[in-house]
Amino acid sequence: VGLVFQGGVVLASEMRATMGYLIASKKAKKIYQIAERIGMTTAGGVGDAQQIARLMTVECSLYQIRRGRPMTVSAVATLLSNILNQNRYYPYYVQLLVGGMDENGARLFSVDAMGGASREEEMVATGSGSPMAFGVLEDRYKKDMNEDEAVSLAVRAVRSAMKRDAGSGEGIHVVVITQDAYREIG
Repeated sequence: VGLVFQGGVVLASEMRATMGYLIASKKAKKIYQIAERIGMTTAGGVGDAQQIARLMTVECSLYQIRRGRPMTVSAVATLLSNILNQNRYYPYYVQLLVGGMDENGARLFSVDAMGGASREEEMVATGSGSPMAFGVLEDRYKKDMNEDEAVSLAVRAVRSAMKRDAGSGEGIHVVVITQDAYREIG
């Protein structure tokens, strides 16, 4: 789940990784910090998601070194979109969210396996539990929420997915990104 609040972005995910009906991991990492103020959530193939996270972290670091300034969230989403689109015949099986803060403010993008990138103005959900999460988000999201309200809503949406989707479960990982910090909340 990703949502924009007054002053930042919240990214939240559950921690279950499955292989068919087998729970392969109960502590899967699904949110990655790819730049100082940019995070990425992953859904889909674990190996593909990890490879993309490593690649994007390196690309963001190289950009910072070469240009002396961080990439914008939009530029990260565009680069990610281009990488995925170039591999569409042997795709990375992933559905990703990219969110963070830059000089343009809070930004959130949804990126699919074929390289389609969509800017999300308010909130978005991905993965097998997304229909349940969207139900909560559509019902409860409001513009100009504060950080506490946004975190509470993100947790509620993920928890809803965990109750009804067999591919979602175990625990909840939440990240808050503001102009001041990238913070993981237990």
